[in-house]
Amino acid sequence: VQLVESGGGLVQAGGSLTLSCAASGNIYSISIMAWYRQSPGKQRELVATTSNTGSTDYAESVLGRFTISRVNAKHTVYLVMNSLKPEDTAVYYCYQVVRAAPSFDARDYWGQGTQVTVSS
Repeated sequence: VQLVESGGGLVQAGGSLTLSCAASGNIYSISIMAWYRQSPGKQRELVATTSNTGSTDYAESVLGRFTISRVNAKHTVYLVMNSLKPEDTAVYYCYQVVRAAPSFDARDYWGQGTQVTVSS
């Protein structure tokens, strides 16, 4: 299973970006899809997560500004980021929990990361 991210870039404060992450390979089901981010000198932190029931959860720092969504048929998760702030600058990583077959255990997979830079 591979996760391929896209959508990062440079944006001014107050602007918007949309990240996407598509999984490919042997996929039977995906339970958790999430976005994490990591800034230089800081630990990787959870930004937003969504389950296969449709429930979502957000870090307090992005609540009301970011929206996570998923299209199960495409094995894709999105992160719409509005009202971006310089402190949102980080490498954003996609995370998915994938089961390759009904009898297989679910495994964790990570994307390669995409840089988001917000200028003031």
